[in-house]
Amino acid sequence: MADNQTLTATTRTEFGKGAARRTRRANRIPAVLYGHGEAPQHLALESHATFLALKDNANALLTLVIDGKEQTALAKDIQRDPVRRTIDHVDLVIVRKGEKVTVEVPVHVVGESAPGTIYQVELQSLTVTVPATSIPELVEVSIEGLEDGAIIRVSDIPRPEGATIDVDPEHEVVIVSTPRVSADDLAADEASAEAGASAGADSSEA
Repeated sequence: MADNQTLTATTRTEFGKGAARRTRRANRIPAVLYGHGEAPQHLALESHATFLALKDNANALLTLVIDGKEQTALAKDIQRDPVRRTIDHVDLVIVRKGEKVTVEVPVHVVGESAPGTIYQVELQSLTVTVPATSIPELVEVSIEGLEDGAIIRVSDIPRPEGATIDVDPEHEVVIVSTPRVSADDLAADEASAEAGASAGADSSEA
């Protein structure tokens, strides 16, 4: 589980695209905090600190310090610049101790399958419902020693503590296989070898 990240937020009083650009020029990120029936709060977050807090874990639990008061929140949507990958805007949702949240958690493959095999990840992330204070950064799937034809399904994955995985238990997550060479590939290799041999013979005759 990731540590709680603390961010200082200030209240925004200007809105619109122009105001958002001015906020970003001041090295701050426009954000909106909502949830639990509260009126949406328009905030500005310190750019670098927010980037670091969410860089490796989009589901990081955040403690926002707003006008001296603390509020726990999660990033619900992160908008990034498509080129620079900097954060342009964040939608935040209020969370409270004891409640559960539904989030997308990335799948991380560990271990090595049997020699000569490869693996393919069919699901890059899993939808999990978990206590807000115990969100895992990732779900580990071990392929250690697995042979050709092995399939890891959702039902095979250990559940994070207190969590449920909201995906069909029979859904394939990782498949282990041995690479097969097609007839077309073999024909292409043979043609290439023949062409090389022919070129070598022509060169020696010259």
